[in-house]
Order: sequence, then structure tokens, then C-alpha cells
Amino acid sequence: MGKLVTIKIDGKEVKAEEGANLLQAARDAGFDIPGLCYYDKVSPSGACRLCVVKIEGMRGLTASCTVKVSEGLNVTAFDEELEDHRKSLTELLISEHKFGCMTCEVDAACGLEDLAYRYDVTIDNLPYPARKDLLPVEATSPVILYDPNKCILCERCVKACYEIQGKGILSFAERGIDTYVATDLGGLWVDSDCDGCGECIQACPVGALVPKPSIGKARRWEVTKEETICPYCGVGCRIEVEKKGNEIVKINGADGPANDGRLCVKGRFGYEYQMNNDRLTTPLIRENGQFREASWDEALDLVASKFTEIKNNYGNDAVAGLASARCTNEDNYVFQKFMRAVIGTNNVDHCARLCHASTVAGLARAFGSGAMTNSIKEFEFADCILVTGSNTTETHPVISTYIKNAVINHGAKLIVVDPRRIDLVKYATLWLRQKNGTDVAWLNGMMNVIVNEGLADKAFIESRTEGYEEFEKVVKEYTPEKASEISGIPKEQIIEAARVYAGAENASIVFSMGITQHVTGTDNVLSVANLAMLTGNVGKLYSGVNPLRGQNNVQGACDLGGLPNVYPGYQKVNDPEIKAKFEAKWGAKLDDKVGLSVTEIMDGAGKGTVKALYIMGENPMVSDPNLNHVEESMEKLDFLVVQDIFDTETAKFADVILPSFSSYEKWGTFTNTERRIQMINPVLDPPEGTKDDWDIIQNISKRMGYEMNYTNADEIMEEISDVSPIYGGVHFKKLGNDGVQWPCKTDAEEDRGVLFLHEGTFSRGLGHFSPVDFIPPAELPDNEYPYMLSTGRILFHYHTGTMTRKVGALNAFESGPYAEISPEIAERIKVNEDDEIRVTSRRGTIVTKARITDKVAPMSIFIPFHFAEAAANRLTNDALDPVAKIPELKVAACQVEKV
Repeated sequence: MGKLVTIKIDGKEVKAEEGANLLQAARDAGFDIPGLCYYDKVSPSGACRLCVVKIEGMRGLTASCTVKVSEGLNVTAFDEELEDHRKSLTELLISEHKFGCMTCEVDAACGLEDLAYRYDVTIDNLPYPARKDLLPVEATSPVILYDPNKCILCERCVKACYEIQGKGILSFAERGIDTYVATDLGGLWVDSDCDGCGECIQACPVGALVPKPSIGKARRWEVTKEETICPYCGVGCRIEVEKKGNEIVKINGADGPANDGRLCVKGRFGYEYQMNNDRLTTPLIRENGQFREASWDEALDLVASKFTEIKNNYGNDAVAGLASARCTNEDNYVFQKFMRAVIGTNNVDHCARLCHASTVAGLARAFGSGAMTNSIKEFEFADCILVTGSNTTETHPVISTYIKNAVINHGAKLIVVDPRRIDLVKYATLWLRQKNGTDVAWLNGMMNVIVNEGLADKAFIESRTEGYEEFEKVVKEYTPEKASEISGIPKEQIIEAARVYAGAENASIVFSMGITQHVTGTDNVLSVANLAMLTGNVGKLYSGVNPLRGQNNVQGACDLGGLPNVYPGYQKVNDPEIKAKFEAKWGAKLDDKVGLSVTEIMDGAGKGTVKALYIMGENPMVSDPNLNHVEESMEKLDFLVVQDIFDTETAKFADVILPSFSSYEKWGTFTNTERRIQMINPVLDPPEGTKDDWDIIQNISKRMGYEMNYTNADEIMEEISDVSPIYGGVHFKKLGNDGVQWPCKTDAEEDRGVLFLHEGTFSRGLGHFSPVDFIPPAELPDNEYPYMLSTGRILFHYHTGTMTRKVGALNAFESGPYAEISPEIAERIKVNEDDEIRVTSRRGTIVTKARITDKVAPMSIFIPFHFAEAAANRLTNDALDPVAKIPELKVAACQVEKV
């Protein structure tokens, strides 16, 4: 808080922060000054004039929302003249407003309706004629309905679209009484760039903008509200769930520490799957090739007996398990404990292997910790942000808003390095389009310039790092010319990017799977870490290396030991002291061998060494590379257990399917991408016949002779706190609404964890420079397969589509599979937009629709991986990074032909 000054409001002395908004300060002090256009998340416009006050020394009436607090202000907030003025304005607004409060979606939650009651304004006593000519309602958006006849032209939605979301899609069209809010200066919403985030709905003080999926679902007085955490990406947005009975009718953004009320289209509208009739509600057992319903006792008895039989006949390592990035920390802790203490194997992994295994490996080697170094909101105040391998506006939309805020509101320099023309390019100072799989080359090229031009932070290198000399020898070889030849980026751009990044006082690197999903993924991450250390941009506020985690609890699943080489808290399974500690805590003999990764488990199943597989909340038959191989491996398993909320593509191979709770029905914690551990609350009752994931696991455990007797998730977190030092100070009673960020090592209430990592010293002591040479991708285009294929995510769907493809609003934006192909490919194979094409790699073939665009590089193709009917991962390469064992999902050679 800034300096406090004294002002007077209606004769009462009030302390307020200097420079604060006067209207907000007055309201905070208990003065209920009315107003409709003021919204504390955007700049004031003073449009409605309802908040006018008298200020000593100023002529006339002044909109208080446009005044900043200063010492000695003497304000009159209420007198007869001011109240008459406000009533008159209310009457004018009502006269121009479409009547029909009784049937309006925001009846009992409307700012104008409240003013009508406050000033006793009714249709019958209006001194002005009511408007009768109505404008057409705009309802072409899949998720937003705009009624211009209810619009008060407060500008809140326009400002929210630009100042909060950074999009600038909304504006005013026409003039005078015909003015209305429009996209693209008057075009249809469905044809605009509006992606349905709904920020405008949340900003609207009346019923002009409403969520279409909620229309007619409930009246305001029928709704109850509860808060929890969004079940989608790793941002960890806090949401307010409005429900009628046991059904969600609407979701709003809540003021959480990661999102400040912001949401994306999935977070706001992606809840419909929760009420889908396809929910699993009873255990299923395969019998004679068909599934039949079973009791819980029968299903769990079968699972326990089969796991025990396979263990006894083939050894502990014949069983493997996949934990889940979508389940809670408590679920994942119990799952990995079951695999290690009951099964007796470290064969436990999850989908982090397919996205950020190289991040964990690379950053752990360089810094001692494999997590995001900074907090999400710090991005807004960085002077320079380098985004590479992250299509942030689609995969982490709320984080992208802070990046755009940095550029738009604070003048930050944005460098985007990506083979595709992603949305962030519109905001970038520089866009470097590299060839797929050449990241080490351009990063070394930038560092070559920084070293040769004396832009390195020598004091930081000398005091905080080791290994610089060997690193410098390699970097010296990567002149801008050499880096350009390998990467395809003009040398001038490499030089300029180096100068911009190194010249910033606070520079942050943002990356994701575009640089991790390579056979050189670990090398790419080490190179990013080298760049940050070379310029001293790590270990301080607004500066660091920030991998964006893709799923709601992928960070937590890693933290809690859902990996084959570490126990909870990244404690190594092959460290004798650590092993002894967990043996004592868990009362079981543990294995000291590193277990199998996801891809190795599938290989083992194919070879017959892995006989049984337990999958909790994962769908490898869509998410894993080289799906034809995965399918063959699944079919060879002796026993497969799938635990999920829906019958997935993977569940079709199961011997037993166990129905579990969704995140809206769970009590526990998620850990978001900024290391923040947050409570999730059960806002809905689970369907009858389902069970919590951790409870299912402990019931199997008991049947196998190992007692687990947890009664709730709180007890599990207490055990986590006891065994994992980085969660040592984490307790449910301490989390509150904002959670804590690990490392949080003490029970003290004031210990809220660490905002940013490595201040003063790295987790490993000294930061370690690694000399990294460029290694080409495992597969490149050739005469037989002449095109470059890459895969990834899109805004409107999530992971394997299990949830989002059951949401009508999201399907309305993107209903099915497609492939982005370059105009050069389209011309060569003579296809038009939406023509069917056949895409073939050395591993498989799919048929999908062509989407012709220069977003992809010439002779390149991009396919979203969410769609099982044209699964991109039938084409992808399962060649592995030798360190992290992550597959090369971002580079493959393919052939494309017209069907």
C-alpha cells in the first residue's frame, strides 16, 4: 500500500491511499455512491455520471470515478441536488432500456434494477417516453448473447476485452441513440475473432451480455454459489460455480491469486460434461469380450486377486501404473504409495512424461529444481518476455493475458520464437520463425552475440554459477551465421533478439512443449537455463525460466511422486537414506531401482514383460505417440484396470473399469504451474455408485494385505507434509483461498511459501552451465515423406477430449479434427479448404480435413491431437530423449495426399 492521506467525505475524515480511485475509496469507507460504469478491474470512463460528487475547489459536478485521491480533498457525496441528479439519470436509463425484468436472466442481480428500487423509479412514473423501436439481438456467438436494447453503453465490456484480456475485439458502432457494442466495428460475433472467454459478460452490470448456455436454466434466487479451482489447464484459475440443485448452470471467474477473476472459454463454459449421461456409475468387468455391471466388492476383489497373482507369478515389476495429472495431490500420493509399498515396484509414471519430463530433468540439472521459477502475475511487470514453444493464448489463455498486459499497458518487449504464426505474434517486438527441432542452435546463436558483445552479467556468472568456461567454448562456435544456417532464422533477427533480451532489466523466459517434446528436449531446456544465467535473469522478481504446465495438476502429480525415479518431493528412489526413510514411514520394503517410464511401460507390455497395468485418469490411446504400437501393446496385457469418469478410448481395452469422482465432486488440492497448492471443494454431489480415487486405491490395498485407513483427504495431506520437505508446511487449515507456494517448509501461518525461486542461491547451490551442441531431430522430411509434421493443442479442447468433446458450446467453436497445411502443400496436392486429406507417416495414417493457412511454415503441417477419430498420435514419432525419455511429438516427416 502506498502513502495514506486524509480526505473529507460529507464532513467525515477518511484515510485513503494517495492516488487511489476516489469512488472506490469512498465505497471502501462505507459511502454507497451509486455508479454503473465503474469497474475496478479497468480504467474509469465516467460515462454513466451516476457517481458525480461535489469537490471543494472544482466547478460543477465531478464523476468521482475519474478523480484520484490526494491530500485534503473535501468531497460532498450526498445532498439533495446530487440525489435528484442521480434519480433523473436513472429515469433516463430506464426509459431507454428494454422492459422485462421479470424474464431477464439477471433479474435480482442487475445494477440498473437496483438503482430503480433505490430511487423508486417504475415504468408508471417515468417522466420520459419509453423507447419502443428495438434493435436486433446479436446471438450468433456460440456462448454470448448481446441485447443492445438492454445496453447502457457503460464501456465496461469494451475495456475488459482490451485492458484485461488484451484482445480489443469489442468497440462501439454507430452514434447517438443508435450506438451499440460490436465486434469488428459491426460484423457478426460468430465471424469475429471473439473466442468466447466471456470477460465481457462478467464486466456487464446489466443484462445486455449473458452466457447463452445458462439462459433459462435458473432464476437468481434458485442458485447457490460455491468456489473451487478450474479442472482444465495448469493456470489454476479460481472459479465461482452457480448451481441449481446438483447441476451447474453458470461459472464465473473468482478473484484467485493466479487469475484475478479472468477465465478462458473452457473455464467459463466447459462444464457441461459434468452433467453428461455417459458418466460411469458402476464398476464394469469384461466377460466373454463384453462388459457387464458388477458390484464394488466383486470388482475390487478381482483387481486385488489379479494383481497378487501376476506379482507372485512374474514378479513385482510385471505390474505398472499410470497416475494422473487430472486427479488431486492426495489421489496421486496414494496411487504411487500403492504401487511402491503394495505392488513393490517403481513402475509408476503419468503424462508429464509426454510433456515436461525434459523440463524437470534440465532445470533440475541447471538450478536444482524443475519447476517454474516465478509466479504468474510477475509476467505483467517483466521488461522483456521471450516466449518459445508455447502457444500461450490457446494452451494457457489466462497467462497470456498477463503477457499481453505487459506489452499493452507497460511497454514490455515481447520476443516470440515459434515455427507457427501464433496469436502472440501480433503483440511481438520480434518474431523468429525457426525450423522445427533447431532450438539449441538459435539459443546458442543468441548467447554467442551476448558473450561477444559484452552483454553477459559477469558478476552473476562469477558469484552464482559454475561450468561457464566449458559452456563458453561451445557457444563461441555458434556464430549468428551458423545459427541462422541451422535454424533458418535470419542472423539479423538473432542478433537483435539477443540485444533486446540481454538489455532488459528484468527478462522472463516462457516455454512449453514446443521445446520439450524433442529427442533433444533436455538440451533445449538446458540451453534456456544457460541463457537466463548468462544474463543474470533468474532468482529475482519478474525474471526467470518459466515452463507452463499443461494440465490442472500435472505439477502436483510430479511433486507427489507420480514418476518412476522419485518419491514425493523429488526424493530419489535410489538414494539409500531416502529409501530407508520411506520404508520406515510406510512400513514396507521398497525397491531401489528406477522404474519404467510411460513409453517403456508400453514397450514392456508389447514385449510381454509388463503383464498388468493400472491406469487412473489417463487416456494413453489418444495421448501417447505411435498409437498403433500402443494399441498392439494394450492388447497383449494380461490385465488392465482403468479408473475414470467416462468410458475412454483406453477403457475399451480394460478388463475392469472403476468409476470415480470428477474434480467438481472432490475435496483435496491441486498444484498449479506456479507451484501454488490450492484447495478444491466438492461443489456437486457425486453420482451414486462412484467413489473417490484415493478411496478406490486404498480398498484394493486392503484386499492385498496392506492397510490404508484414510478417512478424508486432509489426513492424506498430513502424511504428505510429514514425508515431503517441500510440502512440509502445507495443511488444509492453512491454505485458505490463496493457497501456498512450495517450497513451504514450516507450519507457521505466515509462511506462505516462495513467490520466486533461487533468490541468493540456487536449490543446488551454484547454477550449472551446460555446454550443449546442436543435434538434429530423429526424423526429417525426405523424398518419401516430404513434409514437416508437428502436433499440439488448441483453445477449445483439452488433452484427449474426454471432457471438452462432451460440451456443446466448445464443439460449436471446433467440432472435429483438421490439419493446418501450408498454401504450398495445398497447391502441390490440389486441395481446397475442408477437402479430405490423407496424412501418412512411417507409423500410421489418418484421414482429416484440410485447413489452408500461412500460420504454419511453408511445406509444414500442424494437427491438433485431441480428436481420437483422426488421432494425430497415430503419426508421431516415439523416438526418445535419452535423458528424460520424452518422445519427439513435435517433429515428424509425413506425406499428404488428397482423398
